[in-house]
Amino acid sequence: MESHFKIFVYKEGEPPIFHNGVCKDIYSMEGFFINFMELDTRFRTQEPSEAHVYFLPFSVVMILEHLFDPIIRDKAVLQRVLVDYIHVISHKYPYWNRSLGTDHFMLSCHDWGPRATWYVPQLYFNSIRVLCNANTSEHFNPRKDASFPEINLRTGEIPDLTISSNFKTERPILAFFAGGPHGRIRPALFHHWKEKDESLLVYETLPEGLSYFEMMRKSKFCLCPSGHEVASPRIPEAIYADCVPVLISEHYVLPFSDVLDWDSFSVRISVKDIPDLKKILTGIREKEYVRMQANVRQVKRHFAVNNPPKRFDVFSMIIHSVWLRRLNLRIGVI
Repeated sequence: MESHFKIFVYKEGEPPIFHNGVCKDIYSMEGFFINFMELDTRFRTQEPSEAHVYFLPFSVVMILEHLFDPIIRDKAVLQRVLVDYIHVISHKYPYWNRSLGTDHFMLSCHDWGPRATWYVPQLYFNSIRVLCNANTSEHFNPRKDASFPEINLRTGEIPDLTISSNFKTERPILAFFAGGPHGRIRPALFHHWKEKDESLLVYETLPEGLSYFEMMRKSKFCLCPSGHEVASPRIPEAIYADCVPVLISEHYVLPFSDVLDWDSFSVRISVKDIPDLKKILTGIREKEYVRMQANVRQVKRHFAVNNPPKRFDVFSMIIHSVWLRRLNLRIGVI
């Protein structure tokens, strides 16, 4: 892949909506990826005829930040921007019409990323949609679409994953979660476990004096329930802390699941089994837990954000996911 795969980034469109993105907070990966592609020399080609795929460098976050009126709440702003943009590139270049958009991809970590593609049927049905909100109940199609992790860089600073996180020493907390009760799954988690157990710690608001990340580093398992949307930044946060993620979600296609065996480094819990959460986790033998935690440490590099990007990090994994979806596509030359 690294030797041959080439990506053409359309030059049309002006910042801040195109070729730019926010690189902090919950949508940071959308901004980082767009900015990395703008500067990339490994995969990007300046010659569109050499490209295997074509990147549409719009930011859903920036469209909504700059054009969406929070009072009027006219979601059709997405339609106006994207219909016009596809019109421009499809009339200037032959590549969109040649493939009906199947060798083009977009990327978004915003909850409305899938919605943004509704307004251009070929973008919705044909193109590769790289989404944090990889929800099959909302027509995410893993055969052509790709899932990538939601990473919350609260200040925009990239975490140093080489810092020791209490990997081998004793972790006194069985499982930990702190977060809001939004969505359908978390209220069930709170109903059964909120502040009811001394080893399985579930908080809506973390008590004063406790550090969220220190609690993760002291926990064997980190609970990662879906909120309003299926993706959760707690999954990479758990991995960064060498804490085995406990995935509680429905209809979620996990990031990089084409190549990563999630069952080897995480625990999946169905919503109906939330009442038995402690029984399930304490039933995992120590030898099996040690193996899973070691695997968490092994996959950590695939969720790392580096500037500039490095081999096998999250940027490379996203590119690899796009490459896999392009492999079996045959485009006729006009």
